[in-house]
Amino acid sequence: MAASEQALEVLYRTRYLGFVEALATVTRGYDGAHDAVQEGFARALASRSKFNGGSLEAWVMRIALNAAIDTRRRDRARPLDEAVPDPQILSPERDQTLAAALRDLPPKRRLVVFLRYFADLSYADIATVTGTSEGTVAATLNQAHAALRAALSESKEIER
Repeated sequence: MAASEQALEVLYRTRYLGFVEALATVTRGYDGAHDAVQEGFARALASRSKFNGGSLEAWVMRIALNAAIDTRRRDRARPLDEAVPDPQILSPERDQTLAAALRDLPPKRRLVVFLRYFADLSYADIATVTGTSEGTVAATLNQAHAALRAALSESKEIER
């Protein structure tokens, strides 16, 4: 089942900003994220006949994530682990404690957190994007929540 141009256009119009928000954490900036999202949708449009069902949003997000990783690979000043992107919160000054807690998460957990809360993807879609099962996504988010809770609680204790 190929993705239609119309379905891709609707997805682009409704989810563009969510994609940019999520991928900006990988590209380390909104300019790179805009480019990655546009490149991802262009690649998806060109290869729409390869879409074989499932979530169109997850399929396009995976393509756009790969475009974001390609962007980071070209940026020699900031190397990237080839296997797992290393998303970072863009405005750490807004909440330094949260930014530090997120930064302390392993990259794979951080990626799942960003896909869930920045891109607003479902567990099923995150599983598709990351190539894991929904159970693994749920477990990863649970571990991330526990680590974030502990880090934020510890921070509040220090402030007292």
